[in-house]
Amino acid sequence: MDGFQKIDLEQKDPKKSKERRVAAARMNFKLHFGKNSAVIIAGLVIIAILSVFTIILPAQKTYSSARATYQSAKTVAAYLKNQNIEQAQKELKNTKVLIAKTQKDLNSFSFVQFIPIAGWYYSDADHLVKAGTHGIETGEILLNSLAPYADVLGLKGQGSFVGGTAEERIKTAVLTMGKVTPKINELSKSLVAMRDEVDKIDPNHYPSLLFGKKANSQLKQLRDLTDQGVTFVDEAQPLIKVLPSLLGEAEEKKYLILFQNDKELRPTGGFITAYAVFRIDKGVIHVDRSDDIYTLDDSIPNKQKAPEPILKYLPKVNTLNLRDSNLSPDFIESMKTFRAMYDKAGQKVEVDGIIALDTHVLVSVLKILDDQITAGGISFTTKNDPRCDCPQVIYTLEDNISRPVNYVKTGRKDLLGTLLYALMEKALKSSPKLYWGPLFQDLITEVQQKHVLFDLYDKNAQSGIEALNAAGRILPFDGDYLHINDANFGGAKSNLFTNQAVGVVYNVKGDGQIEKTVTIDYKNTHAPSDCNLERGGLCLNAELRDWVRVYVPKGSKLISAKGSEVKVTTHEDLGKTVFDGFITVRPLGKTTYTLTYLLPFKVEKGMLPLLIQKQPGTDNNEYTIKVNNRTIEKFPLLTDKELKLKM
Repeated sequence: MDGFQKIDLEQKDPKKSKERRVAAARMNFKLHFGKNSAVIIAGLVIIAILSVFTIILPAQKTYSSARATYQSAKTVAAYLKNQNIEQAQKELKNTKVLIAKTQKDLNSFSFVQFIPIAGWYYSDADHLVKAGTHGIETGEILLNSLAPYADVLGLKGQGSFVGGTAEERIKTAVLTMGKVTPKINELSKSLVAMRDEVDKIDPNHYPSLLFGKKANSQLKQLRDLTDQGVTFVDEAQPLIKVLPSLLGEAEEKKYLILFQNDKELRPTGGFITAYAVFRIDKGVIHVDRSDDIYTLDDSIPNKQKAPEPILKYLPKVNTLNLRDSNLSPDFIESMKTFRAMYDKAGQKVEVDGIIALDTHVLVSVLKILDDQITAGGISFTTKNDPRCDCPQVIYTLEDNISRPVNYVKTGRKDLLGTLLYALMEKALKSSPKLYWGPLFQDLITEVQQKHVLFDLYDKNAQSGIEALNAAGRILPFDGDYLHINDANFGGAKSNLFTNQAVGVVYNVKGDGQIEKTVTIDYKNTHAPSDCNLERGGLCLNAELRDWVRVYVPKGSKLISAKGSEVKVTTHEDLGKTVFDGFITVRPLGKTTYTLTYLLPFKVEKGMLPLLIQKQPGTDNNEYTIKVNNRTIEKFPLLTDKELKLKM
C-alpha cells in the first residue's frame, strides 16, 4: 500500500468538531481544578477567617461598645433633665470609660481607612468618637463647676453650702464664685476641640437615598450646634467672668427694675407702668424703693416735645414721658432715651443697670410658688378670674392700680413692688430643693422668650448679655428677615383679649426674584369692658388702636398694602426697611393687615435663610410659612426663630 495516500472515510462536520473542543476544554478545567481545589478552598477559608477577625468581629465589637456609650450618654442627659447633678456626674464617669473603649475598638481596624469609600466612614466614625470624648470633657468641666452650687441652685446634689439659712448659703456661693469662673477658659478650649472634630465629618457622605434623611440632617444639626456652642461660650465669657461682681461680691449693686404691662403692648414689651430699685449685696436682694411710673415722671422738669408717632396716634399727649419712652423696638435704643430722661428726674437713684420684666414672669413665678401669695393685704393666685377670663393676679393688679376712684387708695402705687418683694422673700426663705431649681429653669425660659430684658452698664457684662440674646436687640442678618412690632396706643389692656396669627407666603418668580406677602390677622375674642370712668369702670377691653411696624430686609420694595387706616409709609431704621401703618381692632372684632413686597435679593442655591424676631411681651403668636402655596412651616413664635427655607 506504499505510495498510496490514506483516505479519511469520516465526513468532516464543523459543528461536531467545535463540540469536541469545548468538551476537551471542560475536561481540562476539571482536571486542573481537581489538582488545585484544596489550595483554592483553603485560600477562601483563610480570607473568610481573616475577614471575621480583622473586620467583622472588630466592627461588631465597636458597634456594641458604641451602643453602650450612647445609652450611658442618654442616662446622663436624663439626669440633667431632672436636675440631678450628683447622679449625672457619676454616670458621666461611666460614659468616659465606655467611650475610651469605643475608641480602642475602633482603632483595631484602622486599616479600613485606606480602602476607598469605606475609608470615609471609618474617618467619620473616628472624628465622631473623638468629638464625643471632648464633649464628655466639656460636661465634666461644667458639672464640676456647678456641683458646689447644687444646693443654692435647687439642683439635686449635696453641694457645698447646705448649712445655715438660705441667705447665708447665697452669700457663700457668691463669695466663692470667683474661684470657679476661670473654668470658662477650659470649657471654651474643650468645646473648640469638639467643634474641630465635628467639622471634619462630611454629611454629604450620607445621601438620603442610601441612609435616609435622618443621618444627613442629624450630622448637619450636630455641626450647627457645636458651632453655636463655641460662639455662645466665647461671647458669653465676659458676662460669666464678671457675674460675681454683678451679684455684689465686693460691693453692692443697684438695678432699676421696670415693669412692662404686656396687656397694653408697647414696642419693647409693654407700657411701663411701675418701677423698683433692687439692691444686691453678696447675692441677697433687697427692695429699696418701688412706685408708680407716673410719680417718677412727675419729678422730671421741662420735658421735650413728644415725637411724631405719639402726637399722631396717642390722643392728648404732647410731651415725651418716661412711660412712653420705649418707642424703639430695640430695647437698648429705647433705654438710651429712657436713661437720658431718668438722669433729669428728681427721684433718680444711681443704678448699675436696668432690668425690664412683664406680667408673664409674675404669673409663671407665682405658679411655681404654690400658686398662692399675700402682698399688701391682698391675696394673689394664677387661677382664672371670670371677670377678665385671665389669671386673678392680673385682674387684681389692674383693679387696684388702674381703676379710677374718687378717694385716695393708700399703697396702690407700690403694690407691684410689694408683690415682687413677697415673691422673692418666699422663694429665698424656702427650702432650695423645693423651689430654687424650678425657679432657676423658669428664669432661663423667661429670658429666652424675651419676658425679661437686660441693659447692664458694665460693658463686658452687657456684651455677654447680648450674646445670650437677652437684650432685646434688633439683629443684623444675612438673608430674609421679619419682625412685626405693635404699639397699643388705645390705653386699654386690649392685648389681653387679642390673638394674632401671621401668614407668610413666598412667590418665587422665574428669574429668582422673591415676592413676599405677610398677612396679620388680629382677633379680639371678648366683649367690651365698662369704660365709663365717671362711674369707676375698669376699662380692660376696648378698641385697640395699634401702631404697626413691619421690619424687613433693607432695600425691600412695597408693592401693595391693605388694612391700614393710614397710608403705609416706608423708611429705614436699625439697618432694616420699615413699613409703617395703623389699624384698629374692636372688641369681638377682627382686622386683617396685609403687605406685599419684593425682597432685595434673588434665590441662591434654592435655599433662603430666614430670621423671625419675636416682639418682647408677645406670646404664642401663630406663624404659617408657605412657598408657592405649599406649607413649609407652622409654629407658635415663642423665641427668635431662624429657618432655612427650600425654595
